[in-house]
Amino acid sequence: MNQPDWNHLHAFLETAECGSLSAAARKLGLTQPTLSRQVAALEASLGVTLFERVGKAMALTESGLDLLEHTRAMGAAADALALAATGRSQAVEGVVTVSASDMVATYLLPPLVKTIRARAPGITVELIASNALSDLRRREADIAVRHVPPQQPDLIARLLRQCTAHAYASRDWALAHGHPRRADEATALPFVGSDRGGHYLAYLRAHGLPVDSASFTCHAENSTVQWALVRQGLGIGFMLDEIAAATPDVVRVLDDMPPIEFPLWLVTHRELRTSRRMRLVFGWLAEGLTRPACGPSPATSA
Repeated sequence: MNQPDWNHLHAFLETAECGSLSAAARKLGLTQPTLSRQVAALEASLGVTLFERVGKAMALTESGLDLLEHTRAMGAAADALALAATGRSQAVEGVVTVSASDMVATYLLPPLVKTIRARAPGITVELIASNALSDLRRREADIAVRHVPPQQPDLIARLLRQCTAHAYASRDWALAHGHPRRADEATALPFVGSDRGGHYLAYLRAHGLPVDSASFTCHAENSTVQWALVRQGLGIGFMLDEIAAATPDVVRVLDDMPPIEFPLWLVTHRELRTSRRMRLVFGWLAEGLTRPACGPSPATSA
């Protein structure tokens, strides 16, 4: 039997991890037929069936489960090799991938990317806007901006600062509804939600707001879309103060509530810090994000 092609093994690994050909193809940047052919070629070369279709999902067979453990080890070794190779690179050029939440990626990072380009024109920054944590060890990103510290020992992180957020509404909304200042005034007020599963509702209640499911006029899981709905006057929403300060058509409401505070972390893989371009981008991002973004002072009255 010939040695399996790593591309075929990689296709198998991602399909097993993602649970479907379509999700794995998106992650690898391949078409689904191409990925399917690679998995089929691996099955043919090994003479075993690795997956069974269950609806649209791909379920591992017993042979597939046996192979998965070994393929994961090979994938980890390949990732380690890539990290080591990146770490030895001292060229101030190339791509650096940075992941962040959609709001941070949309509002806070673009000015910093502009600064990085001015300082090092050979570096290309790729931004990944996602509220899910990127797996830095598997190179889903080189650097991540997070609100939680990493748990993996091979990741390093710098706590940049504490951020604050308050409740905001559009100026037109405040003209129509008045300017509520106390939490108990929120009982009959409309809010813009982030999900219908009750997580955001529980979050608001935990911060002292007497709201229920009927309080929400609309929902948007994406924070950028949620903020756009707030700006359209559909209800109250919470936002990072420095982003709200740069948004002229909103005002702070529920002023007597204490701010919501959360940390801002910058995270990377330990070996990537030995790469000059990674080290420079990490340092410039830390420098820019340590200071709140400049903007006009947030209004506190309509």
